[in-house]
Amino acid sequence: MFPVRDPFQRSRLAIAALFCSLGFQYATWASRIPAVKADLGLTAAEVGVLLMAAGIGAVASFPLVPVAMRRLGSARLALLSALCLTLLLLALAFAPDYPVALLVMVADGVSVGCLNVAMNAQGTALETRYARNTMARLHATFSAGSLLAALLASGMNAATSSVAAHFCVAAVVLVLLAALARPGLLEDEAPAEEKQNGSRTGWSLPSRMTLWMCCAMAFGTVTEGAMNDWSALYLREVAKASAELAPMGIAVVSGMMVVARVFADGWRSRWGDGRVVLLGSALAAAGLAFALLSGGVAAALFGFACVGLGCAAVTPCVYVAAAKQGSQALALVAAMGTTGLLAGPPIIGLVASSSSLVWGLAVVAAAAVVVSLCSTRIQWTPVNG
Repeated sequence: MFPVRDPFQRSRLAIAALFCSLGFQYATWASRIPAVKADLGLTAAEVGVLLMAAGIGAVASFPLVPVAMRRLGSARLALLSALCLTLLLLALAFAPDYPVALLVMVADGVSVGCLNVAMNAQGTALETRYARNTMARLHATFSAGSLLAALLASGMNAATSSVAAHFCVAAVVLVLLAALARPGLLEDEAPAEEKQNGSRTGWSLPSRMTLWMCCAMAFGTVTEGAMNDWSALYLREVAKASAELAPMGIAVVSGMMVVARVFADGWRSRWGDGRVVLLGSALAAAGLAFALLSGGVAAALFGFACVGLGCAAVTPCVYVAAAKQGSQALALVAAMGTTGLLAGPPIIGLVASSSSLVWGLAVVAAAAVVVSLCSTRIQWTPVNG
């Protein structure tokens, strides 16, 4: 049971536990990819397919999520998905061969897609019920879950090389987070858009605004995710940073993003979601463009910090806007976010291989500009709403 008496804080803590569990589960298995590779005797190409399998599962969850949301509700779907992710973590630890591991990762992707939509629906319901912005802080707990998983992985690596032992301890943490979440989750209310359309059983074509949200989410995740994949390589090969300094690109982006998400709900209350997305993505584009034109380590770190600061509130705001259009819109937007994460790295790699990494990251800056343009076409909740 929760010792917190304030119903808003109780529900926010419960939903934050869901966000934390998703970040924790993802970072847990990602941190042990080298050990899984060694245990199963995989090649680098097979590891790439294994990672892609999770993304394919997440995209494949799109047609399932609206149906599951209608039948189970977001609270039950979130708890069920969190339980599945716990079991799948154990299944990966004990996978006897590569084909089984592939099936586990596809199922993991489906469960991630379900939990992603359900927990963002819960966050939107919390904001709507209490007329208080909190989505950005909820997304910050996802990053906190990833950090917690990284610390646990470091400690378990020091204690034992056993992936099974590590994942069993992680499963206990996930069960505790689910138990923390269960009492405070909210019952669903049909979004106004679904009530007006009466669309609770069948499919309908996405609205034009939903398509703009999909575009903003896809290019936003390209911008956000590209820094994790390419910042260290840019610092090392283009900016000529030392090997010790090269990983600071990821640290600067991630650190700035966590800090910004802590304060972003206040920005949303003061300026509105639309302006925060517009100005934030413009800042990311301008900062990265400055870094690429200026060259050097200092300029690169400054530009990467601008990306972390500018992109921090983009996905939380778009998730809120999509959830208010209904579960189908939210599922489609979430799937497009996964597509952006999957498609971004290889596209940037193709551009970099045909020209240079500078031009590859210029694609990232252009993606941030696209997000700014899309934000002007989305109907955002009024500041006083």
